[in-house]
Amino acid sequence: MHGKICYIEIPAQDVEASAAFYSKIFGWSVRTRGDGARAFDDATGAVSGTWVREQPPNNTPRMLTYVMVDSISDTSREILAAGGRVVKPYTPIGSSGAGFAIIQDPAGNQLGLYEEPRA
Repeated sequence: MHGKICYIEIPAQDVEASAAFYSKIFGWSVRTRGDGARAFDDATGAVSGTWVREQPPNNTPRMLTYVMVDSISDTSREILAAGGRVVKPYTPIGSSGAGFAIIQDPAGNQLGLYEEPRA
């Protein structure tokens, strides 16, 4: 589909630690590619990517990627326990019941969390 995000490169100095973090927090499937690099597929199987050592962490908000989660509060606790940090806590989006937060992984990359309104 034209315009769909399909691949992400995530900066990491310790690829195995980053792979363990994303697998634990978001349920991403981690694998080894044919070239030996560690790669992942997201929980939907629609987005894949890899960790790259050649880039510094994305620790200042530029283009920010958001990951959908069932509960920002539960996910934030898991992130803290796994060595990450919460940069911006849960913030409601108007009165819709949806909300977002910004977290930082142990490598220093910032990403957003998005929680849909509860039905």
